[in-house]
Amino acid sequence: MKDNAPDTGPYGKFEHPRITSKGEKRASVALSRPETLWFNTGTLCNITCVNCYIESSPTNDALVYISADEVSDYLGQIEQRGWPVKEIAFTGGEPFMNPEMIEMARRSLARGYKVLILTNAMRPMMRKTVQAGLLELLKEYGDRLSLRISVDHWGAELHDKERGKGSFAIMLKGMEWLRDAGFTMTVAGRTVWGESEEQSRQGYARFFAENRFDIDPLSAADTVLFPEMDETVDVPEITTDCWGILNKSPQEVMCSSSRMVVKRKGADAPAVLACTLLPYAPEFELGQTLAEAEKEVSLNHPHCAKFCVLGGASCSA
Repeated sequence: MKDNAPDTGPYGKFEHPRITSKGEKRASVALSRPETLWFNTGTLCNITCVNCYIESSPTNDALVYISADEVSDYLGQIEQRGWPVKEIAFTGGEPFMNPEMIEMARRSLARGYKVLILTNAMRPMMRKTVQAGLLELLKEYGDRLSLRISVDHWGAELHDKERGKGSFAIMLKGMEWLRDAGFTMTVAGRTVWGESEEQSRQGYARFFAENRFDIDPLSAADTVLFPEMDETVDVPEITTDCWGILNKSPQEVMCSSSRMVVKRKGADAPAVLACTLLPYAPEFELGQTLAEAEKEVSLNHPHCAKFCVLGGASCSA
Protein backbone atom coordinates (compact mmCIF):
# COMPACT_ATOMS: atom_id res chain seq x y z
CA MET A 1 0.00 0.00 0.00
CA LYS A 2 1.27 3.45 -0.91
CA ASP A 3 2.41 5.94 1.74
CA ASN A 4 -0.34 8.40 0.71
CA ALA A 5 -3.13 5.99 1.66
CA PRO A 6 -5.84 7.66 3.79
CA ASP A 7 -5.61 7.13 7.54
CA THR A 8 -9.13 5.77 7.72
CA GLY A 9 -10.11 2.15 8.01
CA PRO A 10 -10.89 -0.48 8.40
CA TYR A 11 -7.61 -2.09 7.39
CA GLY A 12 -6.29 -5.59 7.98
CA LYS A 13 -3.03 -6.33 9.80
CA PHE A 14 0.09 -4.98 8.10
CA GLU A 15 -1.96 -3.34 5.33
CA HIS A 16 -1.62 0.39 6.03
CA PRO A 17 1.83 2.05 6.16
CA ARG A 18 0.99 4.36 9.07
CA ILE A 19 -1.79 2.78 11.13
CA THR A 20 -2.46 -0.70 12.49
CA SER A 21 -5.60 -2.78 12.07
CA LYS A 22 -6.75 -1.36 15.44
CA GLY A 23 -6.31 2.20 14.22
CA GLU A 24 -3.19 2.89 16.30
CA LYS A 25 -0.12 4.72 14.98
CA ARG A 26 2.32 2.25 13.47
CA ALA A 27 5.92 2.43 14.63
CA SER A 28 8.59 3.60 12.21
CA VAL A 29 12.36 3.69 12.37
CA ALA A 30 14.70 6.42 11.15
CA LEU A 31 18.13 5.73 9.69
CA SER A 32 19.94 7.18 12.68
CA ARG A 33 23.35 5.49 12.52
CA PRO A 34 24.12 3.77 9.21
CA GLU A 35 26.88 1.31 10.12
CA THR A 36 26.42 -1.53 7.61
CA LEU A 37 25.68 -1.49 3.91
CA TRP A 38 24.61 -4.90 2.62
CA PHE A 39 24.85 -6.13 -0.94
CA ASN A 40 22.84 -9.08 -2.17
CA THR A 41 25.16 -10.75 -4.64
CA GLY A 42 22.29 -12.57 -6.38
CA THR A 43 19.74 -15.24 -5.45
CA LEU A 44 21.48 -18.12 -7.24
CA CYS A 45 22.76 -20.75 -4.81
CA ASN A 46 24.34 -24.17 -5.12
CA ILE A 47 21.67 -25.72 -2.86
CA THR A 48 17.97 -25.32 -2.11
CA CYS A 49 17.17 -25.02 1.60
CA VAL A 50 13.78 -26.00 2.98
CA ASN A 51 13.02 -22.63 4.59
CA CYS A 52 15.17 -20.11 2.73
CA TYR A 53 13.64 -16.68 3.38
CA ILE A 54 14.87 -15.42 0.02
CA GLU A 55 14.05 -18.62 -1.91
CA SER A 56 17.62 -19.01 -3.16
CA SER A 57 18.26 -22.01 -5.38
CA PRO A 58 20.31 -23.15 -8.40
CA THR A 59 17.57 -21.70 -10.66
CA ASN A 60 16.26 -18.57 -8.87
CA ASP A 61 17.78 -15.50 -10.51
CA ALA A 62 15.11 -13.03 -9.41
CA LEU A 63 18.01 -11.02 -8.00
CA VAL A 64 20.84 -11.11 -10.52
CA TYR A 65 24.56 -10.84 -9.90
CA ILE A 66 25.60 -7.39 -8.76
CA SER A 67 28.90 -6.19 -10.21
CA ALA A 68 32.07 -4.84 -8.65
CA ASP A 69 31.59 -1.52 -10.46
CA GLU A 70 28.07 -1.20 -9.02
CA VAL A 71 29.44 -1.89 -5.55
CA SER A 72 32.12 0.76 -6.09
CA ASP A 73 29.44 3.28 -7.04
CA TYR A 74 27.67 2.75 -3.70
CA LEU A 75 30.95 2.93 -1.80
CA GLY A 76 31.38 6.34 -3.35
CA GLN A 77 27.86 7.31 -2.33
CA ILE A 78 28.64 6.38 1.28
CA GLU A 79 31.43 8.93 1.27
CA GLN A 80 29.31 11.54 -0.51
CA ARG A 81 26.51 11.19 2.03
CA GLY A 82 28.90 11.11 4.98
CA TRP A 83 27.44 7.87 6.31
CA PRO A 84 29.52 6.50 9.23
CA VAL A 85 29.55 3.01 7.73
CA LYS A 86 32.03 0.60 9.28
CA GLU A 87 31.12 -2.64 7.53
CA ILE A 88 30.27 -3.81 4.03
CA ALA A 89 28.42 -7.12 4.09
CA PHE A 90 27.57 -9.56 1.32
CA THR A 91 24.75 -12.07 1.30
CA GLY A 92 22.94 -14.13 -1.32
CA GLY A 93 22.07 -16.66 -2.55
CA GLU A 94 25.54 -17.99 -2.16
CA PRO A 95 27.92 -15.01 -2.58
CA PHE A 96 30.73 -17.14 -3.99
CA MET A 97 28.50 -18.06 -6.95
CA ASN A 98 29.00 -14.46 -8.09
CA PRO A 99 32.17 -14.40 -10.23
CA GLU A 100 33.10 -10.91 -8.93
CA MET A 101 32.79 -11.71 -5.22
CA ILE A 102 36.53 -11.52 -4.51
CA GLU A 103 36.86 -8.24 -6.41
CA MET A 104 33.86 -6.74 -4.59
CA ALA A 105 35.41 -7.67 -1.26
CA ARG A 106 38.81 -6.32 -2.33
CA ARG A 107 37.41 -2.93 -3.34
CA SER A 108 35.49 -2.64 -0.06
CA LEU A 109 38.51 -3.56 2.03
CA ALA A 110 40.77 -1.22 0.07
CA ARG A 111 38.53 1.71 1.04
CA GLY A 112 38.98 0.95 4.71
CA TYR A 113 35.82 -0.99 5.52
CA LYS A 114 35.47 -4.26 7.35
CA VAL A 115 33.93 -6.93 5.13
CA LEU A 116 31.54 -9.69 6.14
CA ILE A 117 30.62 -12.47 3.71
CA LEU A 118 27.77 -14.87 4.46
CA THR A 119 28.43 -18.29 2.94
CA ASN A 120 27.49 -21.94 3.22
CA ALA A 121 31.23 -22.78 2.94
CA MET A 122 30.50 -25.42 0.35
CA ARG A 123 31.80 -26.00 -3.16
CA PRO A 124 31.49 -22.45 -4.58
CA MET A 125 33.80 -21.17 -1.83
CA MET A 126 36.16 -24.10 -2.26
CA ARG A 127 36.93 -23.54 -5.93
CA LYS A 128 40.68 -23.05 -6.45
CA THR A 129 40.33 -19.56 -7.87
CA VAL A 130 38.12 -18.47 -4.96
CA GLN A 131 40.48 -19.99 -2.40
CA ALA A 132 43.42 -18.19 -3.99
CA GLY A 133 41.53 -14.90 -3.95
CA LEU A 134 40.52 -15.31 -0.33
CA LEU A 135 44.08 -16.08 0.69
CA GLU A 136 45.28 -12.91 -1.04
CA LEU A 137 42.68 -10.88 0.85
CA LEU A 138 43.64 -12.52 4.12
CA LYS A 139 47.31 -11.75 3.56
CA GLU A 140 46.65 -8.10 2.80
CA TYR A 141 43.75 -7.29 5.13
CA GLY A 142 43.80 -9.91 7.90
CA ASP A 143 40.87 -9.99 10.28
CA ARG A 144 39.15 -7.04 8.62
CA LEU A 145 37.64 -9.82 6.48
CA SER A 146 35.32 -12.28 8.21
CA LEU A 147 33.05 -15.05 6.98
CA ARG A 148 29.78 -16.07 8.60
CA ILE A 149 29.01 -19.72 7.96
CA SER A 150 25.46 -21.02 7.80
CA VAL A 151 25.35 -23.90 10.28
CA ASP A 152 21.63 -24.43 10.74
CA HIS A 153 22.19 -26.89 13.58
CA TRP A 154 25.27 -28.03 15.43
CA GLY A 155 24.48 -31.64 14.51
CA ALA A 156 24.63 -33.16 11.04
CA GLU A 157 21.15 -34.71 11.11
CA LEU A 158 19.15 -31.51 11.58
CA HIS A 159 21.50 -29.38 9.48
CA ASP A 160 21.07 -31.83 6.61
CA LYS A 161 17.29 -31.85 7.14
CA GLU A 162 17.33 -28.19 6.18
CA ARG A 163 20.09 -28.16 3.55
CA GLY A 164 20.17 -31.63 2.04
CA LYS A 165 21.83 -34.93 2.81
CA GLY A 166 25.60 -34.69 3.11
CA SER A 167 25.68 -30.89 3.25
CA PHE A 168 26.99 -30.83 6.84
CA ALA A 169 30.09 -32.84 5.90
CA ILE A 170 30.82 -30.63 2.89
CA MET A 171 30.32 -27.47 4.96
CA LEU A 172 32.62 -28.85 7.66
CA LYS A 173 35.44 -29.31 5.14
CA GLY A 174 35.05 -25.67 4.10
CA MET A 175 35.18 -24.52 7.71
CA GLU A 176 38.28 -26.63 8.33
CA TRP A 177 40.00 -24.97 5.37
CA LEU A 178 39.10 -21.52 6.68
CA ARG A 179 40.33 -22.49 10.17
CA ASP A 180 43.65 -23.83 8.94
CA ALA A 181 44.22 -20.76 6.76
CA GLY A 182 43.58 -18.43 9.71
CA PHE A 183 40.35 -16.70 8.62
CA THR A 184 38.00 -15.08 11.13
CA MET A 185 34.78 -17.09 11.24
CA THR A 186 31.39 -16.67 12.84
CA VAL A 187 28.31 -18.87 12.57
CA ALA A 188 24.61 -18.38 11.85
CA GLY A 189 22.19 -20.98 13.19
CA ARG A 190 18.45 -21.44 13.53
CA THR A 191 16.18 -21.71 16.55
CA VAL A 192 13.53 -23.96 15.02
CA TRP A 193 14.58 -27.27 16.53
CA GLY A 194 12.70 -27.20 19.83
CA GLU A 195 15.81 -26.39 21.82
CA SER A 196 16.19 -23.57 24.32
CA GLU A 197 18.81 -20.95 23.51
CA GLU A 198 21.00 -22.40 26.25
CA GLN A 199 20.76 -25.90 24.75
CA SER A 200 21.55 -24.56 21.30
CA ARG A 201 24.60 -22.65 22.49
CA GLN A 202 25.83 -25.66 24.44
CA GLY A 203 25.53 -27.73 21.28
CA TYR A 204 27.47 -25.19 19.25
CA ALA A 205 30.08 -25.03 22.01
CA ARG A 206 30.67 -28.77 21.68
CA PHE A 207 30.78 -28.50 17.89
CA PHE A 208 33.33 -25.67 18.02
CA ALA A 209 35.50 -27.45 20.61
CA GLU A 210 35.49 -30.76 18.73
CA ASN A 211 36.64 -29.04 15.54
CA ARG A 212 38.99 -26.45 17.10
CA PHE A 213 36.98 -23.53 15.76
CA ASP A 214 37.82 -20.26 17.50
CA ILE A 215 34.20 -19.09 17.74
CA ASP A 216 32.47 -17.94 20.92
CA PRO A 217 29.21 -19.91 21.33
CA LEU A 218 27.90 -17.46 23.94
CA SER A 219 28.40 -14.34 21.83
CA ALA A 220 25.32 -13.15 19.94
CA ALA A 221 27.66 -11.68 17.32
CA ASP A 222 29.84 -14.78 16.89
CA THR A 223 27.02 -17.33 17.06
CA VAL A 224 23.92 -15.71 15.62
CA LEU A 225 20.69 -17.63 16.26
CA PHE A 226 17.89 -16.59 13.93
CA PRO A 227 14.19 -17.14 14.65
CA GLU A 228 12.16 -18.78 11.93
CA MET A 229 10.60 -16.31 9.51
CA ASP A 230 7.16 -17.76 8.82
CA GLU A 231 4.82 -15.13 7.39
CA THR A 232 1.77 -17.33 8.10
CA VAL A 233 2.27 -17.09 11.89
CA ASP A 234 0.10 -14.48 13.60
CA VAL A 235 2.28 -11.80 15.19
CA PRO A 236 1.35 -8.45 16.78
CA GLU A 237 1.75 -5.15 14.96
CA ILE A 238 4.27 -2.71 16.43
CA THR A 239 2.81 0.64 17.48
CA THR A 240 4.64 3.73 18.68
CA ASP A 241 3.53 2.83 22.22
CA CYS A 242 5.37 -0.49 21.96
CA TRP A 243 8.76 1.19 22.40
CA GLY A 244 7.87 2.13 25.95
CA ILE A 245 5.95 -1.06 26.68
CA LEU A 246 8.84 -3.23 25.51
CA ASN A 247 11.52 -0.90 26.92
CA LYS A 248 13.11 -0.89 23.49
CA SER A 249 14.52 1.91 21.36
CA PRO A 250 14.04 2.28 17.58
CA GLN A 251 17.83 2.59 17.43
CA GLU A 252 18.08 -1.10 18.40
CA VAL A 253 16.25 -2.23 15.25
CA MET A 254 18.33 -3.20 12.22
CA CYS A 255 16.80 -0.69 9.79
CA SER A 256 18.15 2.15 11.94
CA SER A 257 21.70 1.10 11.09
CA SER A 258 21.71 -0.70 7.73
CA ARG A 259 20.41 -0.82 4.18
CA MET A 260 20.71 -3.47 1.44
CA VAL A 261 21.43 -3.06 -2.27
CA VAL A 262 19.93 -5.56 -4.73
CA LYS A 263 19.71 -5.82 -8.49
CA ARG A 264 16.43 -7.19 -9.80
CA LYS A 265 16.26 -9.25 -12.96
CA GLY A 266 15.55 -6.94 -15.89
CA ALA A 267 16.28 -3.75 -13.92
CA ASP A 268 18.52 -1.08 -15.39
CA ALA A 269 20.12 -0.30 -12.03
CA PRO A 270 20.31 -1.66 -8.49
CA ALA A 271 17.83 -0.61 -5.80
CA VAL A 272 18.28 0.12 -2.11
CA LEU A 273 16.05 -1.74 0.35
CA ALA A 274 15.25 -1.04 3.97
CA CYS A 275 15.81 -4.61 5.10
CA THR A 276 17.88 -7.67 4.24
CA LEU A 277 14.92 -9.92 5.05
CA LEU A 278 12.40 -8.44 2.61
CA PRO A 279 13.93 -8.43 -0.87
CA TYR A 280 10.60 -9.01 -2.62
CA ALA A 281 8.38 -6.58 -0.67
CA PRO A 282 7.95 -3.46 -2.88
CA GLU A 283 7.00 -1.22 0.06
CA PHE A 284 10.49 -1.70 1.49
CA GLU A 285 12.25 -0.51 -1.68
CA LEU A 286 13.44 3.03 -1.03
CA GLY A 287 14.95 4.10 -4.36
CA GLN A 288 18.12 3.65 -6.38
CA THR A 289 20.44 5.87 -4.32
CA LEU A 290 21.58 6.10 -0.74
CA ALA A 291 20.15 9.61 -0.58
CA GLU A 292 16.70 8.20 -1.31
CA ALA A 293 17.29 5.46 1.26
CA GLU A 294 17.62 7.90 4.15
CA LYS A 295 13.84 8.03 4.65
CA GLU A 296 12.11 6.47 7.67
CA VAL A 297 10.94 2.87 7.47
CA SER A 298 7.44 1.91 8.56
CA LEU A 299 7.40 -1.41 10.46
CA ASN A 300 4.69 -2.78 8.23
CA HIS A 301 5.55 -6.48 7.95
CA PRO A 302 5.34 -9.55 10.25
CA HIS A 303 9.14 -9.91 10.07
CA CYS A 304 9.51 -6.45 11.62
CA ALA A 305 7.69 -7.66 14.70
CA LYS A 306 8.82 -11.26 15.06
CA PHE A 307 12.38 -11.03 13.84
CA CYS A 308 13.59 -7.57 14.78
CA VAL A 309 11.49 -5.91 17.49
CA LEU A 310 10.32 -8.94 19.49
CA GLY A 311 13.03 -11.40 18.43
CA GLY A 312 15.87 -8.91 18.84
CA ALA A 313 17.82 -10.42 15.96
CA SER A 314 20.12 -8.61 13.56
CA CYS A 315 21.91 -9.68 10.39
CA SER A 316 24.80 -7.31 11.03
CA ALA A 317 27.83 -8.23 13.07
